[in-house]
Amino acid sequence: QVQLVESGGGLVQAGGSLRLSCAASGRTDNIYIMGWFRQAPGKERGFVARTTWRGDSTGYADSVKGRFTISRDIAKNTVYLQIDTLKPEDTAVYYCAAWVTGRSRYEYWGQGTQVTVSS
Repeated sequence: QVQLVESGGGLVQAGGSLRLSCAASGRTDNIYIMGWFRQAPGKERGFVARTTWRGDSTGYADSVKGRFTISRDIAKNTVYLQIDTLKPEDTAVYYCAAWVTGRSRYEYWGQGTQVTVSS
């Protein structure tokens, strides 16, 4: 089992920045990929960014490339999502998720952290 806790969300003006954190605990040695997803009001949850737990590969949704940066600190079992030049359309609940070795999908999810961007 892996437990995930997100933090760092809040209310920010357009053009500002935020850094979201996702602290992992439990069987972190089984984690293969960590991902960030977001769900805006009235929309389905969608992929934002991912990183291998080893940190040797990252990927981003086209809509966030150049503004979002995913990173991780293995010593702290924490994955970060740096969001720059925030736009009102970035308003959403942001979730982190863990894909463990031997599985075919993201299996563990955090409770989410709200990001609200005012224009």
